[in-house]
Amino acid sequence: MQKLKTQAEWIARAGDVLPAAGFGNFDADIVIARGEGSHVWDEDGNEYIDYLIGSGPMLLGHSHAEVMEAVFEQLPKGMTFFANNAKGVELAEAIVEAVPCCEQVRFVTSGGEADMYAIRLARAYTGKTKILKFEGGYHGMSAEAQMSLAPTHAVNFPTAVPDSAGIPQGVADEMLIAPFNDLEAVASLLSEHQDVAAIIAEPLQRIIPAAPGFLQGLRDLCDKHNVLLIFDEIVTGFRLAYGGAQERYDVIPDICTLGKIIGGGFPLAALGASAEIMAHFDRAHVGAEKWLMQLGTLSGNPVAAAAGLKTMEILRRPRQYDRLREVGQKLMNMQSAALAKAGVAHQICGDPTLFDIYFTEQDVKDYRTAKHTDPQDNVIWNAALRDNGTFKSPGKLYPSLALTEADLQRTQEAFGNAATHLAQHKSARE
Repeated sequence: MQKLKTQAEWIARAGDVLPAAGFGNFDADIVIARGEGSHVWDEDGNEYIDYLIGSGPMLLGHSHAEVMEAVFEQLPKGMTFFANNAKGVELAEAIVEAVPCCEQVRFVTSGGEADMYAIRLARAYTGKTKILKFEGGYHGMSAEAQMSLAPTHAVNFPTAVPDSAGIPQGVADEMLIAPFNDLEAVASLLSEHQDVAAIIAEPLQRIIPAAPGFLQGLRDLCDKHNVLLIFDEIVTGFRLAYGGAQERYDVIPDICTLGKIIGGGFPLAALGASAEIMAHFDRAHVGAEKWLMQLGTLSGNPVAAAAGLKTMEILRRPRQYDRLREVGQKLMNMQSAALAKAGVAHQICGDPTLFDIYFTEQDVKDYRTAKHTDPQDNVIWNAALRDNGTFKSPGKLYPSLALTEADLQRTQEAFGNAATHLAQHKSARE
């Protein structure tokens, strides 16, 4: 029998066949072997409490028994068909019932794909070309989405800055960039530019909350200027509430995109809107010139749909979101208490269902204020957390419903140890 490889061996192997030795998603210095419930294990057998949860989709935890049962029931019936299937239809019905803006949905495979089609749909429906997005807003990997996602230097608004090579200038010319949480800037741009098809926004931008009245202000401005409002709910959908951020904040967009949780851990995403807007996917209804072509080999995959349906069924059970928020609030309070005790300046930013820390004393309201006073503080903090058995993204902490009281106790200890470690490093630097 071949000896199991160590993590170092897997990393070396990855370096031969993968650019930068990774998939492009996360730290390539860790190779996850398996996940169960609220925990993951790396290839060396190290165990972690998982606050990355696959970057959001595993809200119920890894390998949830009921979700696995639904998947195993579907597998012998077929894995994909490139044709309509009952599970996909049922999932579409469940989404339409749950999400306020959706009368119809169209399935795709990834959130970035959903955002790309949402932008294209807005252009098809309005006949206009420009898209307004917010600096720092993440909407996947399309050319439009890669404008001013993470600019390294400030430029005057509304100039769009490409974040990737290979994007032609013509794309930037069709994008307007505004600061998040600044209604005056948005109003000014819409008054100046008559060819804006849509505003695309994360209702919770990464982890930056919308200021009171900001989302409703966007809705009002869009109505005034005949512009569509797109909510990117890939992250917030079925996380902030069962009906997503639009239910939580009571602001209804024209189009929304959904992903992560609706696939139950499998590749599946969707975009949805009114039947009138979604008619652009129906060539017989709108005609060849207004038709938006969309297809995908795995769109509406029945295995993913089965996993998503069961996940959504579980989320509809009593107190699921109350418990998620209670757990998230405990985690927020634990971090803040540990850092305050250690004398480390910080801001907890986000929602109890999704948040993280900025090591700064200033308020965080947009991309340009979402900065650590010393970025090294965040590096030290996250490395110390991993050393203490907690696994998370450098910029987000995702609570899950799989977390136990024992997990929270261990996490509290990890926060305390990491805060002490960070304070010692800061003292040594000073």
